[in-house]
Amino acid sequence: MNDSLKTLLVIAFLIVIVWNLGAGLYYLLVDRGQTKRTVNALTRRIVVSVALIALVALGIYSGWIKPHGIGG
Repeated sequence: MNDSLKTLLVIAFLIVIVWNLGAGLYYLLVDRGQTKRTVNALTRRIVVSVALIALVALGIYSGWIKPHGIGG
């Protein structure tokens, strides 16, 4: 897999995570506890975060991603 494709995939995951976090804040302020949209948005954020961590762990385990030290 191309290095730039891996980077774009991680950035896309991070954008979705931040988007769901913002959506949760927006629904919290707008709905005032009347709906479950806040809970749903934050649940999606957690699921996407766990998926990203699992994909990174799988990539390291399979050798697609080679971890390096800071400044390496």
